[in-house]
Amino acid sequence: QGRRVESGGGLVQSGGSLRLSCRFATTITSVFNPSTLAWYRQAPGKERELVASIASDGNTDYADSVKGRFTMSRNNARKTVYLQMNDLIHEDSAVYYCNFLTDHTYWGQGTQVTVSP
Repeated sequence: QGRRVESGGGLVQSGGSLRLSCRFATTITSVFNPSTLAWYRQAPGKERELVASIASDGNTDYADSVKGRFTMSRNNARKTVYLQMNDLIHEDSAVYYCNFLTDHTYWGQGTQVTVSP
């Protein structure tokens, strides 16, 4: 159940956009589909924080710092979650990770997002 493949990060200017993807490569469908999934991020010197989550019915929740700018979605057939990030600011720079909301046994390598001031 442990392999996550995050991608889509990069270097972007303030105000730009990125779309992150994360495939739960080894998670079986019967576990993935009913689960609430999430994106987290960790900036240098800071603790990992929850950015967004999406329930099995598609309902989403966002950290106050990204509301109105980030959109999380999921594709159950592909066992993949996405994070559309618009109007990026320097403070969004971090390594972004996907995971289950309530099971943090495994973590992927993450994908680096760097927003230039």
